[in-house]
Amino acid sequence: MAMAANYLPYEPQQMLLLPESIQDWLPEGHLAHFISDTVDTLDLGAFHARYDKDGPRNQPFHPAMMVKVLVYGYATGVFSSRKIARKLHEDVAFRVLAAGNFPAHRTIRDFRAFHLKELSQLFVQVVRLAREMGLVKLGTIAVDSTKLKANASRHKAMSYSHMLKAEAELKAQIDALLKRAQQADEAEKNEPELDIPAEIARREARLAAITEARQRLEQRQRDADLERGRDPDEPPRGGRYKREFGVPEDKAQDNFTDPDSRIMKRAGGGFDASYNAQTAVDDQAHIIVAAELTNNASDAGELPTMLQAVKDNLGALPEQALADTGYKAEAVFEALAGRGCDLVVALGREGKKALRFDPDRSPHTAAMAAKLQTDEGKATYRRRKWIAEPPNGWIKNVLGFRQFSLRGLHRVQAGWKLVCLALNLRRMATM
Repeated sequence: MAMAANYLPYEPQQMLLLPESIQDWLPEGHLAHFISDTVDTLDLGAFHARYDKDGPRNQPFHPAMMVKVLVYGYATGVFSSRKIARKLHEDVAFRVLAAGNFPAHRTIRDFRAFHLKELSQLFVQVVRLAREMGLVKLGTIAVDSTKLKANASRHKAMSYSHMLKAEAELKAQIDALLKRAQQADEAEKNEPELDIPAEIARREARLAAITEARQRLEQRQRDADLERGRDPDEPPRGGRYKREFGVPEDKAQDNFTDPDSRIMKRAGGGFDASYNAQTAVDDQAHIIVAAELTNNASDAGELPTMLQAVKDNLGALPEQALADTGYKAEAVFEALAGRGCDLVVALGREGKKALRFDPDRSPHTAAMAAKLQTDEGKATYRRRKWIAEPPNGWIKNVLGFRQFSLRGLHRVQAGWKLVCLALNLRRMATM
């Protein structure tokens, strides 16, 4: 007769006789433990200051708990407040960090919205902590950019030429409706029933939205023309000034859902309403030491901004900075000359024939071209890809962050720092 198998005890209904420590639910060295311990070392005074004025009767959730849950969510690819709220019930790590608290998704969403500035400032604290841990050396950094989709539909955008056409059509429709409203009741007997005031209001609201978008485009074009040195009274001519001062091109677009976003080219082809996210990465452990974001698709003027951000965050410039060809500009090289930071910036596509530059017209660019022709310059630049590109790949493919849920440039800038802060903590935990 076969013997019955001798299983380990399995009693799903068994009550625990002695209470467990919730910290024991996760193995030692778990990312949640690291994030919890790290947040406990950070200065959260700015979060507490927001609640101090409410007095003792107000009982909000503890900011440390909320920060831990939010950051752990971002570090594990959970960005939605609804999903975080669900994880607090279903996921052991979230439950350990919340320690018996279950904030609703609206509470999580509002905490993030109210404290975006404070959350983005934690990024700097974490970068400084990474340096104290020996993970940031500021020997060589590499600057890179990546395009991230805005929370804006391509179908909610309109070109300048279409705006002019739509404005004219709506004005004509409003005029026709106003005339129709003034007609005698007798004349309207045979007309189909129509709520004329509501129809006028709907068209007027649409007209106002389109007019505001057109004015934004025109203001943007005026600013761009002035930046190029164009005189407002200068008449149109060939070349760059084919149109009147401050008149955008017909295909220039503005988005109604997030007006701060801009149409940018996608890596795989096509165009999206996007933002241009910038990172400066230290070569020691791939820690992001500066994270900035713009709504300008070009990287040409961003190198000074990124190096200044590194200096603001860590008190010093790196010894060397590497960047791809998108960051090249004679004015940039001139502005950064003599700052004590050795620049190595590509001037063309890798593998292509070396470009020649006139040393009289572009002395700094010509000097960079000469540097890139040396064996040392080539070897140094080859390191850029290895340093700069992995963090952007991790953000998009490991964390799964490809689109912002926030709208507006300032909110999106803060949201980007929160993403980079979460990635840094994840990197620090594994190092």
